[in-house]
Amino acid sequence: MTTAPLTYTVSASADAHGALLRAAGDDLALETRWQPDAPSTHPGPAELLAGAFAACLLKNVARSSALLPFAYESAQVEVTMHRQDAPPRFTALEYTLHLVTAEPAHRVELLHRNLQKFGTVYTTLAAVCAVSGTVTTSAPAG
Repeated sequence: MTTAPLTYTVSASADAHGALLRAAGDDLALETRWQPDAPSTHPGPAELLAGAFAACLLKNVARSSALLPFAYESAQVEVTMHRQDAPPRFTALEYTLHLVTAEPAHRVELLHRNLQKFGTVYTTLAAVCAVSGTVTTSAPAG
C-alpha cells in the first residue's frame, strides 16, 4: 500500500526589525540579520536545521515507544553540526541522545537503528553529510 506524499508548508517574513517563521500555527523569531559581530538572539538557519534533526529524533523515539513498544520516561538530545565555508555546506552532524529508561541494552540499540533508518530528517541529512551519534541511558528514579 502506497500513501500520498505529505506536504509541509511554512511561511516567513523579515523587515529591518527582525524575522518571523510561522509553522503549524506557531510563530518563531528568527535571526536573519547579516551582522557578523552582533550576538544572535534567535535561531538562524543552521540552528533551525539542527533543531529539525533533534525534533526528528525525539518524535521518532515517541513513535517507537508506541510501535515496538519501548518504555521511557524522558529523552534529551544534543546536536552539533559542522559547516565549511568553501563551498558552503554542512560536512558533519553529531548527536547524543540520552534516554531515561529501564529497557535493556539490546532494545535501546534496536531503537537507535530504527531512528537511523526511519527518521525522515535523519535520512535526508545523512544523504548529504556524515551523521554519527550515540544513545546513552540512565535508569528511572525510584
